[in-house]
Amino acid sequence: MNYDMKKHYILWITFLMTNMIFSQDVVINEVDSNTPSTDDKEIIELKSDVPNFSLDDYVLVLFNGSTNGGDSSYFALDLDGFTTDVNGIFLIGSNGVSPVPDYVLFDNAIQNGADAVVIYEDAAVNFPDGTLATSVNLIDALAYDTNDADDTILLGLLGISIQTNEDENGNQTTESIQRKDDGTYEVKTPTPGALNDGSGTQFNGITISVSATEYNEGDTFDIIFTTETNVTTELNFNFTLTNGGFNTSDYSGNLSVTIPTGMNVAIKTIQIIDDAIDEGDEVMEISFETLPAGYNRLNDNIKLRIVDNDFVTASWGTPLSPTFGVVAPVIPAGYYDPINGFAGATLVQAVQDVVANPATVRSHTYSDVIDILKEADQSPLNSNQVWLLYTEQQRPKLDFQTSGGSNAGLWNREHTYPRSRGGFNDIETDEIADGINVFVTTEADSLRHANSDAHGLRATDGPENSSRGNQDYGEYSGPSGNQGSWQGDVARSIFFLTIRYNGLDVVAGNPDNSTVGQLGDLTTLLTWHRNDPPDDFEMNRNNVVYNWQRNRNPFIDQPDLVEYIWGDQVGNTWMNTLSLQDDSIPSIIIFPNPTTDYLNIKGINQNSDLEIFNTLGARVLKTSIHNDESLSIKDLNSGLYLVKITFENKVHIRRIVIN
Repeated sequence: MNYDMKKHYILWITFLMTNMIFSQDVVINEVDSNTPSTDDKEIIELKSDVPNFSLDDYVLVLFNGSTNGGDSSYFALDLDGFTTDVNGIFLIGSNGVSPVPDYVLFDNAIQNGADAVVIYEDAAVNFPDGTLATSVNLIDALAYDTNDADDTILLGLLGISIQTNEDENGNQTTESIQRKDDGTYEVKTPTPGALNDGSGTQFNGITISVSATEYNEGDTFDIIFTTETNVTTELNFNFTLTNGGFNTSDYSGNLSVTIPTGMNVAIKTIQIIDDAIDEGDEVMEISFETLPAGYNRLNDNIKLRIVDNDFVTASWGTPLSPTFGVVAPVIPAGYYDPINGFAGATLVQAVQDVVANPATVRSHTYSDVIDILKEADQSPLNSNQVWLLYTEQQRPKLDFQTSGGSNAGLWNREHTYPRSRGGFNDIETDEIADGINVFVTTEADSLRHANSDAHGLRATDGPENSSRGNQDYGEYSGPSGNQGSWQGDVARSIFFLTIRYNGLDVVAGNPDNSTVGQLGDLTTLLTWHRNDPPDDFEMNRNNVVYNWQRNRNPFIDQPDLVEYIWGDQVGNTWMNTLSLQDDSIPSIIIFPNPTTDYLNIKGINQNSDLEIFNTLGARVLKTSIHNDESLSIKDLNSGLYLVKITFENKVHIRRIVIN
């Protein structure tokens, strides 16, 4: 080989090696980490050198550059199975992004910075949360911030030198960081799903629209499909409506769409079938099937609430309109025999031995609690809704809060004994709902299991749950205007937990909120227990929870037991009493309610004692009644009262409101 040929060969090899070292098959094309409101329009856009490029063997990793993040990973996405589009674009984004991302993230997933987005030729399994940033196998990296100082450590770990400020124009919530052809970045109006310079193939976007987000069984409604511009040739595609339990038996209609040449709209009419079966409220999801080339989805997976009109009502009342004696306690024979005839500390231990018996009692996961509450806190007025603690209202079971925070209109799980006050928290396995037949054994020292003990958890309005926080009861007495229908339930829940688990206590007064294992106020809870006795709603939930956990709340079945452990009978010997079912007189009727000057009492056929108590537990009236009577109450102030009627050791209790 002569000198010139050798020189030419060396130069050619050097050129190839240089291009192999610095060529990037896929790069980070655009990042928008901070978007308006709930961060539901965040994007990370990748771009390949060639169209329809396979992303197999690549992984996208997000690194947290904050002090707490330690320049380590907090999210990793395997890109296997994905390809870029005809423009070389692959769009990752949250629910509010249009066009619809190729991969949808949960809202507020991308941190604001100083952080980094990195592509590796690697696998997500090698980047568990907390993995320190590295330049090994790195393909491309973008370090960014939102008016934060440069994270020089993170830049060094990734082998890059520039950190781009998404807010460099003072518009961080309305602008994104975009790659230019020379590999540098600029900040301007977002261009999700398109080349940053506006070139390339332009798609005709299709939108799904409906007139409402909720329909009833039996309704007919239209789905409108609209393209951005008139189609130049006939457009044909299909869509689906099924989602979970909502299937082809729940609707009728043609799911094939045709938009004629020169038009941009097609309308499909759907009939929701009224099947006379209570399947519960369901969610229909309108979703595109594969679209022809040249079209993209401006929205998709549109969810519609389908309200089942075949809901069931219970034979018992809500806590606001309680009934007594309708629901029979499902107590195993001899269940309370071990506590009979004891007093003081021996009685307390005997009760714990029953409710924390490791041979029978079961613990389920915190995710299982969602299903337990849907059954245990089911509204007596509508089997497809739950009854909420504190706010004294019902809410659809479907409106359970699945994300963090406290969103208005959603319900979540309230720990009546706050986790921070009890010292128990969830673990990874708590995120798995594995059903009633999968459980672990538990005992009195298993304090962590209090996190998912359904006797101590209730369905609550999300924002009200936050308002309660971890306050003692008495410090917190519910939202303004509430009628206290939940107060006895809460008291008996707290009493149960303090007996069930070692390490939990209920004390007089208001201990410091940072004191773990103590909750107040005992005096308040005793008053609440006395003024709001167990009703059928509470008895039913006791039965439901027993079916899952194999233990009962004895203070619902035997409410007088509270007095022997915390109240005015401490030190006296406990003797098991008849159940509330046996003590009640469900045939008595008291009306009107609310009332002003008088009460009518119907159903009395023998001498009986009638007492009225205010919310402080003070008796404000006592009299004898013999038959159906009209009783004057003119002298009583406006407010909430309990009416107690007793004869032959049987008791009827009813809550009334005097205006």
